[in-house]
Amino acid sequence: MLKINRENLKSSHQLIWFIIDFLMLGLLILNLAFIIWDSIYNFVAIQNLLKEYAPTIQSMYHPIHERFIFYDLVFVSIFLTEFFVRWGYAIKARVYDRWYFYPFIHWYDLVGCIPVGSLRFLRILRVISIIYRLHQYKIIDVTSTRIYQFLNFYYEAFMEELSDRIVLKVLSGVQEEVKRGSRLFENIQQDILYPRRDMLSDWISARVAEAAREGYVPNRGALRSYLESRVDNALKQNLELSRLKYLPMVGPTIQETLEEAVGDIVANVIHQILDDLASASNHAFIEDIVNVFLPTPEEGQPDEARNEALITLIIEIIDAVKGQVKVKHWRSELP
Repeated sequence: MLKINRENLKSSHQLIWFIIDFLMLGLLILNLAFIIWDSIYNFVAIQNLLKEYAPTIQSMYHPIHERFIFYDLVFVSIFLTEFFVRWGYAIKARVYDRWYFYPFIHWYDLVGCIPVGSLRFLRILRVISIIYRLHQYKIIDVTSTRIYQFLNFYYEAFMEELSDRIVLKVLSGVQEEVKRGSRLFENIQQDILYPRRDMLSDWISARVAEAAREGYVPNRGALRSYLESRVDNALKQNLELSRLKYLPMVGPTIQETLEEAVGDIVANVIHQILDDLASASNHAFIEDIVNVFLPTPEEGQPDEARNEALITLIIEIIDAVKGQVKVKHWRSELP
């Protein structure tokens, strides 16, 4: 059931316009019901059926049916009056950049007022616009209604089915292109990645340096202690080194000195590597790695085995994506 948020309605600075919206909404619903009923009554079979089973209703409504245009024009006059009042307010408040923008933006209000059969039903657009405006200002909450939830569920289901079919079609087309030996990936490497090789090197170098500074520098002491303990543990498990302690007099001293020296060397080497990565000196190292993965077009020689492996990998990745796309999430929401 649609509930009205009275607090937002009272606190709003457009209270009078919202009241007019509710009045117009009621008139529009009444007018549309009148139009639908008159369209049904227009069938001779319906008139004969009413004459036979409800002659009183038929005799009362038939004069109204004959003057339907007059009664509809009464509604139209109210709608047009409200339209011109809002247009005048929009001009005064400078809602739009030009005074004549309002009728173009709210064209459905004018077209729906034309007293022609098919155009009358465009008044439903005005009902939707009023409901949307009230929902936008949180006067009502359309999403809490069962009608909205019902329609939204099947809309989302339809859109998911449609988008899934489109995505699957596109991915299948990509697979066919890859199987036919498309030069897409070579073009990506040569025309997109290679010209930006220096930029990629700079970016990766900066990211590696930042990661090393943030992850290593604050934990330098803890990392050194961990490395020394792991090296010490490994050396104690070494059979040849453990035999040194059996040397008379100097055996235990030599063993302990070797353990400390090896642990210190390993820790210093690791620290030096991480210090280099955390500084600008890592750029040459990163640039060499990028050059290996992105050789110049002259250096890069075609490798059929590598190409076949890459094609197979790409096709398998696309198959995995297609398998995920085929999952129907809307079915899990069915009651």
